[in-house]
Amino acid sequence: MAFVQFSKVSLAFADRDILKSVSLYLAAGSRSCLAGANGSGKSTLMKVIAGKLGADSGDRAVQKGTKIAYLPQSGVVHRGRTLREEAEAAYSDMEAKISRQEELGRMLERYKDGESGAAALLEEYHRLQDEVEASGYYMREQSIGMVLNGLGFSTADMERPAGEFSGGWQMRIALAKVLLEKADILLLDEPTNYLDIEAKTWLEEWLRSYSGGYLLVSHDRHFLDVSVNEVWELFQGGLKRYAGNYSSYEKLRRQELDSLLKRYAEQQDEIARAEDIIRRFRYKASKAAMVQERIKMLEKMERVEIPESLKKISISFPPPPHSGRIALSLAGIEKSYGSRRVLSGLDLLIESGEKLAVVGRNGAGKTTLLRIIAGKDQDFQGEVRYGAGVSAAYFSQDEAETQTGDEQVLASLEASAPTHLIPRVRDMLGAFLFRGDDVYKPLSVLSGGEKSRLALLRLLLRPVNLLILDEPTNHLDLHSKDILLSTLKAYTGTVVFVSHDRSFMEELSTKTLELSARGGGAAARLFYGNYAYYLDRLEREAENGKDSTGKDGYRDSGGNTAGHTAVGDTAGNETVRRNSARRGASEAAGYREAEKQRQTLIRRLERQEGEIIRKLEELEAEKKALEAELAKPEVYTRGEKARAVQARIGELGRRIGEKTAEWEEKASEMEEAGMRGRTE
Repeated sequence: MAFVQFSKVSLAFADRDILKSVSLYLAAGSRSCLAGANGSGKSTLMKVIAGKLGADSGDRAVQKGTKIAYLPQSGVVHRGRTLREEAEAAYSDMEAKISRQEELGRMLERYKDGESGAAALLEEYHRLQDEVEASGYYMREQSIGMVLNGLGFSTADMERPAGEFSGGWQMRIALAKVLLEKADILLLDEPTNYLDIEAKTWLEEWLRSYSGGYLLVSHDRHFLDVSVNEVWELFQGGLKRYAGNYSSYEKLRRQELDSLLKRYAEQQDEIARAEDIIRRFRYKASKAAMVQERIKMLEKMERVEIPESLKKISISFPPPPHSGRIALSLAGIEKSYGSRRVLSGLDLLIESGEKLAVVGRNGAGKTTLLRIIAGKDQDFQGEVRYGAGVSAAYFSQDEAETQTGDEQVLASLEASAPTHLIPRVRDMLGAFLFRGDDVYKPLSVLSGGEKSRLALLRLLLRPVNLLILDEPTNHLDLHSKDILLSTLKAYTGTVVFVSHDRSFMEELSTKTLELSARGGGAAARLFYGNYAYYLDRLEREAENGKDSTGKDGYRDSGGNTAGHTAVGDTAGNETVRRNSARRGASEAAGYREAEKQRQTLIRRLERQEGEIIRKLEELEAEKKALEAELAKPEVYTRGEKARAVQARIGELGRRIGEKTAEWEEKASEMEEAGMRGRTE
């Protein structure tokens, strides 16, 4: 079986240990991800595994014939060939094998039957033949079309020069080539960075059916949850394995972190007491020995460190100004690019406090709509009207280019922050991945991702009540996404946003606007529920099929749109549309009430599960202590005492078994409650 294995591998850059005696095993069938804070060395480890970077010490073993394919995080550029030719380059090693096979065929023609040497050539010939056939080389046209289409390329793109594609699409080409290589082990560093929802979903399905093994680095929690069954965490140069998907890892890691925080607090108290003694008695000769003892203790102490990626950081931004009930209304919005219409007769009303997710395939007009709402695009038909007292702020990836000059990051942000928030600016920068000396960087030397994060943070410091956000989670790690999400959920103003992060969309959205192309034109539908509700509606629609009118609207038994409203359908009857909206709102209200009850049940089950786990830990700790006690001569040599300890250990074992069964039952109830939200 194909595998790659590391044993006690170490690597240091200058005086910093990146890897400290780490061990790792990947094989065909591995479904793994690599976790850790930004800067912990994840990309470095991926390069070491791929053989792109050598380690200082340790052993690297790769099964003979194992093929490893590596996708870097960024920086890949393709030029000089068409998209099709670049994709076909993934089969270049097969072409070399075919050439060798043809050469062997010519050599075999010169041998007579049974002649010495012919058997070895024939064996190599058949081995190469099997490898070429297994690679799918002779079916490559179908594979290339399937992979490129799944990653968002069109048929018309196939003959385009690869150099014409932008940076994000360049990385999609690189991903396509890696997938087409049919490697035994895939190493994918941030493969979802430049993918939209549809392409991510396709990649998830592709990985499910992949027969090889893979190791992923990603900042998309949903993608990891459905793609991996083990997590390797890189922290302080060490590597530790956790079984289960990413959410399971986070849950277990947080339990570990609670214990770690307790030890950290106790150690900090101990350090403070020692430093206080040193400070008070440093210059007293009679206390010199005691002071030296404390100094040596501090020098030898192994400091407890807290993982940056799991620290709970709470940040708050200025409260939004008061506004009227209506935040925004759109009437008859139409927009075309040449002959292609992206928005057609769009009517929309957004109330204050709503969190509206705008969804749709690439090119459906999501960014265009946000630019129109923000006033950045004036070339459209229709009317955009803000409600009374509404003030807006707009974020897009283009905002990064406004972060220029020689001013330092910290000084720049302090200059634009409200006075009462200036003392917290440093913490906010840390939450957005500006840590340590990063805060003193001049704006002019920041990378594109750093500029984007700074632009988003600067925007959130403005006291506005309408946020228009286009891909706000790009360039954020999972920890920073969680901080942004909790901040936006607590924000009482209105949010209209586009994102390709499914978990973020499900958690933040309260309504969902779908933009799509139907019947050769543009269409929109408003769903009275979050993104998870929207996906559930799509699943039901797919099961029911199209309605009898032939339109792409799916109707309930009463003949009305269920759970959503057609937006901007100028040919429809206004009364029917209003009835549809009322029915949709009623159904969505029922859905929200059921979802509220389900979440209450889940929280209760989680509390009960936590109590069971705490009791289990107490029982196991007591059992472990008694087992250690039993190993002492003064106990095991005394029959009565030993029997009493053994009896207690047996009782604890029985209770641990009962509690474990109770835990499994509670976990089953929680799983059932979680699944209910997908089926109701």
